Amino acid sequence: MTAATHVVPRDLPRQVSLSTGLRNTMTLTWRNLVQIKHNPMELVDLSVQPIMFVLLFAFVFGPAMAGSVEDYLPILIPGIIVQNALFASMTTGVGLNNDVTKGVFDRFRSLPIARSAPLAGRIIADTVKQAWSMFIVMVVGLIIGFRVETSWVNLLPAFLLLLAFSLLFAWVSVFVGLAVDEPEKVQIFGFTIIFPVSFLSNAFIPVSDKYPGWIRTVMENNPVSLLGDAIRGLLIGHKVTDPSMGQPVLTPAIQALIWGVAIAALFIPLSMRAFRRKV
Repeated sequence: MTAATHVVPRDLPRQVSLSTGLRNTMTLTWRNLVQIKHNPMELVDLSVQPIMFVLLFAFVFGPAMAGSVEDYLPILIPGIIVQNALFASMTTGVGLNNDVTKGVFDRFRSLPIARSAPLAGRIIADTVKQAWSMFIVMVVGLIIGFRVETSWVNLLPAFLLLLAFSLLFAWVSVFVGLAVDEPEKVQIFGFTIIFPVSFLSNAFIPVSDKYPGWIRTVMENNPVSLLGDAIRGLLIGHKVTDPSMGQPVLTPAIQALIWGVAIAALFIPLSMRAFRRKV
């Protein structure tokens, strides 16, 4: 008779080289992108929602806000791109929560890969999805009449600015996704936080003296407003309230990135602590 041997499971060592860690991250990034083929509704969400927002705001609110759809598009398209980028960042939290609650991260722990690779792979993959969503908004805007009045070359820095801020803001979604126990709670957070932040900005209407002082202060210093101003400056080159005046780009872009760095500095430590507890 022989006694049964009980093997105690343990984590594999994570002392991997930098090149191996990067390779692990890229592999898991590709894994998160390829799964769209098996779950096409994920890409549909990132495509249909932007189209719906652009068409509803342009044709329902445009004539009332600016007199015509064409006059409203220089305000709307940059603003809706920013709002949509923030909403798209919530997919990171939803995806992370699904992976954790379904035990995917437990299986990753048994593999000889960098511990940070699953998290980094998810964030990078979702940044690529956000780029797709921004592209959809721009295409729909061009179809219904929006025009780039500066240079088409400016589309590149505009998208890079948005992706940089989205990458920093995504850490909010990472923390929420790791802190809650259901994906639906991440989506609730997105609607209860991002919607007010978006509407207390100049994303859909210019800031006016008609607003109370505290609301005007919030609207002028809101990161959504700062990003919207920078994008308008890059794409149309002038203020929508006064076409004779040039639209600044560098100042609002730097201020928006400062907002993003501050948000990331707060939520990265919180996210990593939650990540270590979960994984």
